[in-house]
Amino acid sequence: MSHPFGRQSSSNMDMLITTTNELEGYRVVRQLGLVRGLTVRSRSVLGNIGASLQTLLGGNITLYTELAEKARQEAYDLMIQHAQERGANAVLGMRYDANEITDGVTEVLAYGTAVVVEAVR
Repeated sequence: MSHPFGRQSSSNMDMLITTTNELEGYRVVRQLGLVRGLTVRSRSVLGNIGASLQTLLGGNITLYTELAEKARQEAYDLMIQHAQERGANAVLGMRYDANEITDGVTEVLAYGTAVVVEAVR
């Protein structure tokens, strides 16, 4: 059966992550507050040159796609680490946000509400 949330295994803890505010089959027994993971990334000069060449050909600019995916994954992992440090086993309402700080420098934020959940029997 497919679950509406992701599972993240890290250390000995199984972390449930969802963009929704509830987990079907679970109840929240404790709210631990906001958790976040933040990363700031810049594009390299060589990456910009390579991406410029890809722009000439059109289509997906894979160098930027890879950079964006790495930044999101790093922010996601940091958010999970923050949740684990607070004693959570789930994060509800998970979201991403991104902003350009200056030309070529972007921040990516992953955030949500850390909670402790238990299975409903």
